[in-house]
Amino acid sequence: MLETSARLLRLLSLLQAHREWSGPELSDRLGVSARTVRRDVERLRELGYPVNASPGTGGGYQLGAGAELPPLLLDDDEAVAVAVGLRTAAGQGIAGIGETSVRALAKLEQVLPHRLRRRVGALNAYTVPMLRGAGLTAVDPGVLSELAAACRDLERVRFEYRDHGGEPSRRTVEPLRLVCSERRWYLVAWDVERDDWRTFRADRITPKPPHGPRFQPRTPPAEDLAAYVSRGVSTRAYAAEAVIRLFVPLAEARQTVSPSAGVLTAEGEDTCLLRTGAVSLDVMVVHVAMMGYEFEVVEPVELLGSVRAVRDRLSRALLRPESAQDGPRTPRTPDGADRTPGTPSGSSAAS
Repeated sequence: MLETSARLLRLLSLLQAHREWSGPELSDRLGVSARTVRRDVERLRELGYPVNASPGTGGGYQLGAGAELPPLLLDDDEAVAVAVGLRTAAGQGIAGIGETSVRALAKLEQVLPHRLRRRVGALNAYTVPMLRGAGLTAVDPGVLSELAAACRDLERVRFEYRDHGGEPSRRTVEPLRLVCSERRWYLVAWDVERDDWRTFRADRITPKPPHGPRFQPRTPPAEDLAAYVSRGVSTRAYAAEAVIRLFVPLAEARQTVSPSAGVLTAEGEDTCLLRTGAVSLDVMVVHVAMMGYEFEVVEPVELLGSVRAVRDRLSRALLRPESAQDGPRTPRTPDGADRTPGTPSGSSAAS
């Protein structure tokens, strides 16, 4: 009986792979005859699992969609991956998914063997997610699902969109893809009224159904849509743009420069180009300098003036006579006289 039960669980696990298995394939995997496979399939059906069978030489068995979710059979690595993924999902910027993930994780951890609970616990205890709190912008998972379905079905979408100032506008678009950055979700779509490609923040979208009609797909604005969105949020959205040569290999720069901070491209073995944006050229200088790499301005030439201005400002700070290296600065009274620290204003330091 135990052998039969174990074989049924193994058969169910194979069927959950979402592919069609031929009778001989299942016989080979389970080490039993084709007749035993047919008998085990009937047992699964009796237990309520909708196993579909197609006849003929090209036919086979496949687990159909049922009224209830069947128990998931996971190997050790899959169970750990799912558990860690559920815990991580709480901080990924989709509103409401945190509570749902916690409920699902609680159910999963109840059935995890002790050895796997220790692995999951270690991963959770000794890893720290960077993206959480106020930096993350939550988006309604229902909105994401609605937009994803429209992308899949090639269906026009109507929605109200709020710009960065909160001003609403009505849009009709032909959605292409959803792109997830470090902190936000974006929709890349063809704006019908503006006759051009646009990138929309998903958290600012309020769908206004009914949607439709269907449309013919257009040539995407770029082969790499992630890079396309990155250019939009890190460069085109700002008043000042620049191209900077970083004297560091591309792979190393990518460990520091996030897609939302700029777009990196390879140039040589030891250099790469950074295209980035900022609210002003002075802010740009600080932004690039804080990356910690040697750099060179490629464009615009006006940025060189800002680099010199920041350099001179820092140099003057180091050359001031009352710098930190000379000790704490002596406070002065309004008339310019030195005041002994701790002496109330207006009193004499002399006895």
